[in-house]
Amino acid sequence: MEAAVELSHQLENKKLWILVIIVSISGFSQGMLMPLISVIFEQDGISSSLNGLNATGLYIGTLLISPFIEQPLRKFGYKPIILVGGAIVFLSLLLFPFWKNVLFWFILRLLIGIGDHSLHYSTQTWITSSSPEHRLGKNIAIYGLSFGIGFAVGPLFVPLTKISEAFPFILSSILCILAWSLVFFLNNEKPEPIQAKSVENNMLKRYTITLKYAWIACLPALCYGFLESSLNSLFPVYALRNHFEVSMVSFILAAFSIGGIITQIPLGALGDKIGRRKIVLSSLLGGGIFFGLGSIVESHDMLVAISFFCAGMFCGSLFSLGISYMSDLTPRELLPTGNLMCSIFFSVGSLTGPLLGGLYLQYVHKYSFLLLVSLILMAIFIISLIFGRQGNRPTV
Repeated sequence: MEAAVELSHQLENKKLWILVIIVSISGFSQGMLMPLISVIFEQDGISSSLNGLNATGLYIGTLLISPFIEQPLRKFGYKPIILVGGAIVFLSLLLFPFWKNVLFWFILRLLIGIGDHSLHYSTQTWITSSSPEHRLGKNIAIYGLSFGIGFAVGPLFVPLTKISEAFPFILSSILCILAWSLVFFLNNEKPEPIQAKSVENNMLKRYTITLKYAWIACLPALCYGFLESSLNSLFPVYALRNHFEVSMVSFILAAFSIGGIITQIPLGALGDKIGRRKIVLSSLLGGGIFFGLGSIVESHDMLVAISFFCAGMFCGSLFSLGISYMSDLTPRELLPTGNLMCSIFFSVGSLTGPLLGGLYLQYVHKYSFLLLVSLILMAIFIISLIFGRQGNRPTV
């Protein structure tokens, strides 16, 4: 009996770490792609609004595939969806150097959004559905940490454009296919079936029930989406206009991700002990404060890097904290729907970031871009403080 339990534990660990590697490489590609294209477009004289609009392709792709991804996942299981998503991502990355065109790159970013969403949705649902309650926060934190490490490393490869503009795209596609191949070592699994047929066959009803219980837990994902897209696609534009060096921009963006990496697992484990809501509130408030401080000291690039690092320590875990908080509030058989809703909120936030940020850069010159980021975080904090509640998982 003990041998069987030990074998099961080993298999679960193997599955977790393979999923972690896949997500880390995906994080690397995303972390590199957004600032890379923003810098290329800025150096080519593309306007900030068009630059920001182009960055939305990734998140439009995510939204386009969202209504159609849950049923295939329930029917075919996690593994086939990860394989299809990963194949779309590495093929799209490989195509970037073939034609430098704003519309073509927008289409490729849209395809990467479709592939990335398929990959992330499958992996995060697999982890939330199979993790024991006492390790849920920690496992999701490891998932978030793996993405954060990849995302932190990604911007550091932007200066490789000095060797060749195509080189970063080719490198990331090679890393993606290496990680993707690991999925073949996993046995396929499927989500827990929904017992109520009226709910199982009605997408709108699944969404309505899930949002009824867990809409507040989707707000951290919305906020993180705004942060990720606006900081990585538009902060480089803002920084270059304020005479920051390209290498310093990469360092500042990496500082934010590194801050999140350091606190990811501690915050997830702490949420297991004292409740996710308290950690989410603290993260929103701390991030808002430090981005606000960053807007005051932005004439000193090293102080901006420090403020990004501190902000990352607080809010670099918002997405994983939101997922684990959602898992507390959502009926178990609706966890795939809950994960999907978090992803949709993340995509809405990610779309809002480049659009709102691009307009802000174009028309607001008196106030810092980081002040906008701070105000968004503080607004989400106030809403979560007023309407949030502690987790107590119901049933359908």
